[in-house]
Amino acid sequence: MKKLTKSLGSFVVPVLSIVLALLIGAIIMAVLGANPLVAMQYLAKGAFGNAANIGTTLTKATPLIFCGLCACFAYKCGVFNLGGEGQFIIGSVACYYVAYCSGIGGVPGILLSLLAGAVAGGIWGLIPGVLKITRGQNEMIITIMFNYVATLFMGVVYTNWLRDESVPQTLPVPDSVQLPRVIDGMRFTWAFVIAIVVGIVLYYFLFWTSGGFKLRAVGYNMTASRFNGFPIKRYILTSFIISGAIAGLGGGAELLGTQFRLINGFGAGYGFDGVSMALIGQLHPIATMIVSIFFAALRAGSTTMQAATGVPTSVSDIIQALVIVFSVAGMALVKLPEFEAFRLRYFRKKEKKEATEQ
Repeated sequence: MKKLTKSLGSFVVPVLSIVLALLIGAIIMAVLGANPLVAMQYLAKGAFGNAANIGTTLTKATPLIFCGLCACFAYKCGVFNLGGEGQFIIGSVACYYVAYCSGIGGVPGILLSLLAGAVAGGIWGLIPGVLKITRGQNEMIITIMFNYVATLFMGVVYTNWLRDESVPQTLPVPDSVQLPRVIDGMRFTWAFVIAIVVGIVLYYFLFWTSGGFKLRAVGYNMTASRFNGFPIKRYILTSFIISGAIAGLGGGAELLGTQFRLINGFGAGYGFDGVSMALIGQLHPIATMIVSIFFAALRAGSTTMQAATGVPTSVSDIIQALVIVFSVAGMALVKLPEFEAFRLRYFRKKEKKEATEQ
């Protein structure tokens, strides 16, 4: 019974949310005069039709994975880090400074630049963590405000300090520190591989180590954890630091693997997208990565769908929004006392029936 309930919350609700969102998306396509089956076919083709399209999908999924894992880790400890975008941007700025100004190239330069991004993101996440555990400040408000600070700071960098002459952007990072592609002919780079490795490491830490168990225990019930002697404040602060470091590493990887320069709009929206990925994935690292790839596929395939059938790319945005709405609503429904009572009655009747048949 418990395993089935867990499966219902962790697997069935997100899957049903995706199915319902695609169904409504198909209805919208039909209303617009397109054949939904043909449109969906081109949507899938644009995302996974050939090696180049797969590479594009994985490239778009990379920042979503990093920001999704950032939110996932913090939420597991019971804190709400909505500053993934700011930490992502600050990490990219620090990564750019090291990559462009250090003069170190090759693998050492790449590793040093990515490390700088992770450290900068961790420090950016540390600040709201300290304010929460020392002053009791609301971390959601602080992290959101820090997103604006990071964006404006990046604006100063690419419009003044390191501006590329008359163009409001920075010069590209040197070729020697750009992340290479994993497979020739496919666009995605080692940034995607790094994101997958981070997700696997987080999964192992959260579910297979004593430290991960204690962190999740703090997230489930801080009061009970405090009475059991867990250092609550230390875990909260650690979750902010690691969460920020993940986003900062993602910013650095996106810079070295895809964008190569700081420019207006860099990193915009990734933080809140990451929160959505984490919530749909039920705060599970592996599920969060899968959801991120699904959303990236919708974004990558929508252009091909529009070119072939005339269905606007905004339909893809509608489908993504519906997945989020249905997932959140479904999980809220599952946690209602009325649903729990119905579930218990159902399984009790089922157990009695099986006992009678035996």
